[in-house]
Amino acid sequence: MSRVSKSLKNAKVGVFFFTISIFLQFFSRKIFLDELGDSFIGLESTLRSILGFLNLAELGIGTAIGFTLYKPIFDKNHTEINRIIALLGVLYKKIGLAILMVGIIISLFFPLIFAKTEFSLVLIYFVFYALLISTLLAYFVNYHSSLFGADQKGYIIQKYFQSFHITRVILQVIVVLYYKNFYLYIILELIFSIGYSIILRQKIKSTYPWLIINFEDKSSVVKEYPEVIKKVKQVFFHKISQFLKSGTDNILIFALINLQSVALFGNYFLVFSKLNSLIMMAFAGTGSAVGNLIAEDDKDNVNKVFWELVSIQFFIAGFFSLALYYTMDHLILLWLGEEYVLSRIILILFISNFFMMQVTATINRFKNAYGLYADIWAAVLEAIINLLVSLILGSLFGIPGIVAGTVSSLFIIGIIWKPYYLFKHGFEKSVFIYWKGLTPILLSFALSCLLINFCVDHFLSNNYHMSFINWVLYSIKVSLLIIFIYGTLLYIFNKSFRIFWTRVKTLLKKTFDLN
Repeated sequence: MSRVSKSLKNAKVGVFFFTISIFLQFFSRKIFLDELGDSFIGLESTLRSILGFLNLAELGIGTAIGFTLYKPIFDKNHTEINRIIALLGVLYKKIGLAILMVGIIISLFFPLIFAKTEFSLVLIYFVFYALLISTLLAYFVNYHSSLFGADQKGYIIQKYFQSFHITRVILQVIVVLYYKNFYLYIILELIFSIGYSIILRQKIKSTYPWLIINFEDKSSVVKEYPEVIKKVKQVFFHKISQFLKSGTDNILIFALINLQSVALFGNYFLVFSKLNSLIMMAFAGTGSAVGNLIAEDDKDNVNKVFWELVSIQFFIAGFFSLALYYTMDHLILLWLGEEYVLSRIILILFISNFFMMQVTATINRFKNAYGLYADIWAAVLEAIINLLVSLILGSLFGIPGIVAGTVSSLFIIGIIWKPYYLFKHGFEKSVFIYWKGLTPILLSFALSCLLINFCVDHFLSNNYHMSFINWVLYSIKVSLLIIFIYGTLLYIFNKSFRIFWTRVKTLLKKTFDLN
């Protein structure tokens, strides 16, 4: 199966399952908030954020190993792959033990951390340790699954993960509606995590029968890959930065405001994080495809693919950002109620963060494929900017200030620094080539914003208290308007976007046998 075919299969499977999961998540979120309450959902989100902090101990091992696997997978060197996966197992088990120990130590302070909450310490400890065990399974049981991702077979993981996830959420909804029991709700999370781990491990064995699940010579394999250890140390700082950009928001809101605000923030975060994950599913396998492309050392092809991905990612970023700007408030109002609608400035900040995450995705994809993690100072600076701005502005302005910290750090490092670093050390070209190539795309987006805003204000009705049917119709009209205006301008002014649409038309002809 070709690189493009694998990427398409990853995208199809990922988008299919994730679309179902998103609709289910929105449906279940409303039920969980109504039946379990804002405070419990806020508590669960806060505990998950604490576990996210503990997962920093992973040190970026998975990312570094994925980069190391591209070449032996391309060469079909099974011996080398076995040794690299064995190294992953050794490191992951050590990290898993570290996470367990630190988790136990942090839990000792829960009586102080959650002194003002309405829930018993028994429940808080039960939720935390159930989630902790679910997290540790990836370190002790399923570390082999990294091979699926590097081999462009991430669709296998998604197929099993999403199937278990969808089934679990449905059962959780039933339990909540009929029993309203916090413990049963969390027990289901643990049971399905264990089941998923067992099934996925069996799938790994059947897909790669030559893979040694329990490698014996573990001590020597660590010494064989000093470059991997070096990459792991570098990626660690980038992992910290990623966590501080998103994982600390819930903790800061809890510390500076309250648990109820964590739930309010979580509703918007759910929409944007799920949409971001859906787009990642659509691009599933692209990262490993880029890694394999770079391994072939065809610079002209690398450059062509880079600019195609940039243009596609900009179109997606612009489309969803504009669509959410005009439809998000109505969605929250119809979905959860007027009391859950946050201020317009918070929405704009969320959209800004989402847009920048999308337009920097291609930069990050190629940066990772080249193994460029040595810019440790940038990751540290990004984390410091995020935390300082969030703390200062968060204490002054609440949720908007906390989100502003994430936006400011992403702009300085993600938008300004990372393209420079990739072009200098990856492509070995001037970064001015990037900004020159980006200029027509940015102008197309800016002009589209003006034209779309004029059309929405003058030709599309905008009733704040519209019904769900009217909201759907309004959203379709806005979406078609954005696609027509933004898509047309990009097609006119950007060559890579025209090449992309030529590929799409060719693919459609092959798929539907059109002449």
